[in-house]
Amino acid sequence: MPLESNARIVEELARRGYNAEREAVTLLAGAPDSATALDSAVDRAPDDALRITADHVRAAIGSADAVGPESTTDSDSETTTAPDPDPDPDGDSGTQTDASLDTTANADRSPVETEGSVGTVRADSTDEAPNRAAPDAGGARESTGADETGGDGARDPERRELEVGNDMTGRSTGTGEYADFVRTFRDRYERLSKLLRGRVNHRPAEAIADMPGGSDAAMIGLVNDVRSTKSGHWLVELEDTTGTFPALVMKDKGLADVVDEILMDECVAVEGTLADDSGILFADSLHFPDVPRTHRTGGADRHVQAALISDVHVGSDEFMADAWSRFTDWLHTPEADPVEYILLAGDMVEGVGVYPDQDEELEIVDIYDQYEAFSEHLKEVPADTEVVMIPGNHDAVRLAEPQPGFNDEIRDILNVHDARVVSNPATVSVEGVEVLMYHGVSLDEVIAELPEEKASYDEPHKAMYQLLKKRHVAPQFGGHTRVAPEERDYLVIEDVPDVFHTGHVHKLGWGKYHNVLAVNSGCWQAQTDFQKSVNIDPDAGYAPILDLDTLEMTVRKFA
Repeated sequence: MPLESNARIVEELARRGYNAEREAVTLLAGAPDSATALDSAVDRAPDDALRITADHVRAAIGSADAVGPESTTDSDSETTTAPDPDPDPDGDSGTQTDASLDTTANADRSPVETEGSVGTVRADSTDEAPNRAAPDAGGARESTGADETGGDGARDPERRELEVGNDMTGRSTGTGEYADFVRTFRDRYERLSKLLRGRVNHRPAEAIADMPGGSDAAMIGLVNDVRSTKSGHWLVELEDTTGTFPALVMKDKGLADVVDEILMDECVAVEGTLADDSGILFADSLHFPDVPRTHRTGGADRHVQAALISDVHVGSDEFMADAWSRFTDWLHTPEADPVEYILLAGDMVEGVGVYPDQDEELEIVDIYDQYEAFSEHLKEVPADTEVVMIPGNHDAVRLAEPQPGFNDEIRDILNVHDARVVSNPATVSVEGVEVLMYHGVSLDEVIAELPEEKASYDEPHKAMYQLLKKRHVAPQFGGHTRVAPEERDYLVIEDVPDVFHTGHVHKLGWGKYHNVLAVNSGCWQAQTDFQKSVNIDPDAGYAPILDLDTLEMTVRKFA
């Protein structure tokens, strides 16, 4: 059977145990007989080779015969680029024709671009795209042609800069003892209280207890309790390293909106006046650590992009293999030349025993076989792409957060791209852009605890705003989110990111909060029976593509 598309070539190479450079795939696709050219390139590759390179293809069939009549070779960069497509004549649509994406691709394998700068996702497709109310979503845009993102087709690994921070893999110290939890929360308090001390004239709890009645006072502490009084006021008990002290928020103070956002165990500051007997602090204001409104973002010094994806769920009956192949097929097109990074925010596989009766929805029942299958799908990604992955709650790591990266056995399975497998959460500096990657289990808790207008599954980015405001990815302890005790609280957002990337809830949403772009990237799994039972309608087959130079974003649909 002829290999009529990039995707078919990549799939066939993956079946034989190889991944391939982008240029090698382009050369094979342009060969007069792609199947014969592929066979010859594989035969001539060294026995220990894991990837097929452009040099392997040229050595097998000769570069002159490998380049098709509709392609031109850039002699400076030694990359092959397709002719520039015609831009959208109307200039107001983010959609493109099949030919504009890849002249060799099948019509039904072309992605559809969407945009969200005006608060909705638009797709030129027979499928109805999900609406996203994102009034602050200034980070997404609509593309009008391949030449807007394609650059000169050059992919220079020497220009890449990628550093990982806050990775606790191999550094776990917790034993589950009470003292370990004390150290975790003490570290949380010390680091978050520093962010608040410049805003209030803070006093320790024991010092406030000794102050005379009627004094102005302010305290920073972890929320130990929040409850309503019979009169409709709120009593907030704060705890610091010296003790606890209660603050009363009166219902007529205009702070109800702020109290609605408080979660247990988070760090807040309260300012007010002590009662006459000094036994309680009447609150005048409440402060979260928050992200400064003046936060200035970084940016790459060249046009380069990163694909933000999550929740692939290989091994599930509902894994969308066709949509994934459309995505990887597009990554091999000239239009995707700038996409040099993939940041994957957890749940590479479906896992085993994660929810009731999950075994009835598994295509692959062995966890290691699931990772083997995921590795094969990862081979479809261009071999010169930098991949960073963090685990999620379906992956084969501990459920308690922070989650370390995988064990050596699974890392060996995932080594096809020299992928960086780091902990959940982790900070990734990509060419000057600081990306906070977190799988997102705590979003369930935020959405359950806060009012719908502040956090919902339909607008997951708003729940992410709350985590940024609290400067902690999982502030509440003892609920749905399991927290592992460590000497350092790795879940604190100490440094403000430029991009906050999560998954888990299988919903697409993005927006900007104090100049931080928050992106929840959807999933690659169609609705399961379990999701139907809990009323989750996933947004599947989307790939947010982030411009690292401008922090503008295009969302592409592949399902």
